[in-house]
Amino acid sequence: MNIYIKKVKNKKGKVKEWIWVSYYENGKRQRKSLKLLNTKANMKLAKNKIVPALLYKLENDKFIEKTVPTLDEYAKVSFEINAFNRSINTQNDYKGAYDNHISPNIGHLNIDKIKPSHIKTLQSKLLKVIAPRTVRNVRAVLSGILKDALADELIEKNPLSLVKTVKVEKTTIYPFTIDEMKLILKNSTGQNRNFFALAFLTGMRSGEMIGLKWSDIDFIKKEISITRSRKMGKNGKTKTKSSNRIIDIIDSLIPFLKGQYKLTGQFNSYVFLNRKKEAIYDIKRIRDSAWKKTIQKCQIPYRTIYQTRHSFATMMLENGEDILWISNMLGHTDSSTTLTKYAHYVKKKEKKRAQFISNELAPIDTENDTELIKVA
Repeated sequence: MNIYIKKVKNKKGKVKEWIWVSYYENGKRQRKSLKLLNTKANMKLAKNKIVPALLYKLENDKFIEKTVPTLDEYAKVSFEINAFNRSINTQNDYKGAYDNHISPNIGHLNIDKIKPSHIKTLQSKLLKVIAPRTVRNVRAVLSGILKDALADELIEKNPLSLVKTVKVEKTTIYPFTIDEMKLILKNSTGQNRNFFALAFLTGMRSGEMIGLKWSDIDFIKKEISITRSRKMGKNGKTKTKSSNRIIDIIDSLIPFLKGQYKLTGQFNSYVFLNRKKEAIYDIKRIRDSAWKKTIQKCQIPYRTIYQTRHSFATMMLENGEDILWISNMLGHTDSSTTLTKYAHYVKKKEKKRAQFISNELAPIDTENDTELIKVA
C-alpha cells in the first residue's frame, strides 16, 4: 500500500492537498482518499495507524491480490505518485527514457522477477547505441521505479543495487575564445545572432533562453528575471530549483536585445519566436539548424551550444570578475559549485605570498652572521 498526495481545487479555485493511498485488489490498482489534509500530524496518523489498519483488514478479508504487476504496469503507478515532486520537464524526460530504453527490453517482466542479470544485459545493450551518461540517466529512472516497488513490498530487494553503475568521464570544458565568439556573431544574422549573443554574454541555459519572455526583461534596471525553462513544447522550473534569479544585462548585450525587440517585441510574448510567431518548441530546433550551420561556416571545431555557457564562465573568470557574481549569473546554488567546475580558469593575481610576515622579520641582519653550524 502506497501513500501519496493529491491536489484538489475547490469551487473558489483554492488548491488543497489531501492524503490518498493506492493498493492492488484482484490485480487492479485501487485508489482511496483518507479524507485527511496533508499536514505533518495527519501524515503521521496515516502512516502509523490508518494504513496498518487498512492493510490488516485487506489481508484478513483476502482483498489483496497476490499477482504481481509487470514493470510496465507498475511504472505507470510510479510516475503518477511522483508527479507531485517533479517538474513537468523532468517527468517527461523520465517517461521518455522509460518508453525508449526500458520498456522495450524488460517492461514485460513481472517486477518481482527482474534479476541483476536482466539489468546488466540492458546496460550492455544500451551502451552500444547511447552514451554512458545517458545510460546513467536510464538507470536513475529504473531505480526510482524499483524503489517505489520496494516500498510497496512488491519486491524484497532492489536488483539494481547489485549492478555496478556505468562509468562516465567528466564533461570536457572546451570554451570558445573571444575571437571565435566574434566570428560566430559576425557569421550569423537576425534572431540567430541575438540568441547566440545572449548565450555568450549571460551564460544562460538553452531552455531558459527559449523560455524567456519580454516581461522578464527590464531595460531600465538592466536586469533579466529567469523564472522558467522550456523543453519539448512545455515550460517548467529552472534547473536550480531555487527561487527565481535575476541576472545583469551587461552593456555589450544591450544592442543585441534591442535588435531582437525590433523583431518580436511587438508581440509582447516570448523573446525568441519561430516563423509562425510562436514559442520555440525545443532547443533542438536551433541546435540542429542555425547553430551547426554557423559553426560550419566559421570553420572552427564543432562544440555543442551548451559550451556557450562554459565560455561565459571561463571568459569572466580569466578576466578577474567576481566569483559570486558569476555564480549568480550561472544559477549555481553557491560559489563552490562554480569554483569546483572552473577552478582552472580562475585568474591568479600576481602577489607575493606571506608578505606580512616578511616585513615583520625584515630587520634581522643576516649578512654579518659568520657563525657556522658545527657538524658532529
